[in-house]
Amino acid sequence: MNLIGRNNIWLRLILVSGCVVFADQITKYSIKLNLALYDNIVVIEKFFNITHILNPGGAFGFFATQSLEVRKIVFLFMSSIVALFVLWFYKRCAKSVVFLSYGLALIFGGAIGNLIDRFRYGKVVDFLDFYIGSAHWPAFNVADSAISIGMGILIYHILFNKVPDF
Repeated sequence: MNLIGRNNIWLRLILVSGCVVFADQITKYSIKLNLALYDNIVVIEKFFNITHILNPGGAFGFFATQSLEVRKIVFLFMSSIVALFVLWFYKRCAKSVVFLSYGLALIFGGAIGNLIDRFRYGKVVDFLDFYIGSAHWPAFNVADSAISIGMGILIYHILFNKVPDF
């Protein structure tokens, strides 16, 4: 399929995922450049900080206590499988369910953004830090946000039976 056309599913994937990766990497670079590890900037008192954290694990610190080699293998394998599945699913539904294709493109871009960190640092740069009193949400980043929004769109389509039959 060529890259030019009114139903260009690949251009949509490239633009959405590319914007996510760009925004993710530029914000992480800015954090690493301007904020020492574990330092924070209070944005909204008792609710939101920008805090420079390196997450060696997956979501919510999953696998954080494993060795660097185990984490690299597990996350490289898992990320590759997820990326391939998202691309396969995207190709199957991008023409018929456009909103879902945007969600899948967000998931793909987020996965690539965090995968870049794993290759570069062996850890993921997180910095968005929300809390209320002692209730603290684990720090996250732009890639995590894109993945969460994309998953929300996917779950919506699954719950309301809007996923095409294959």
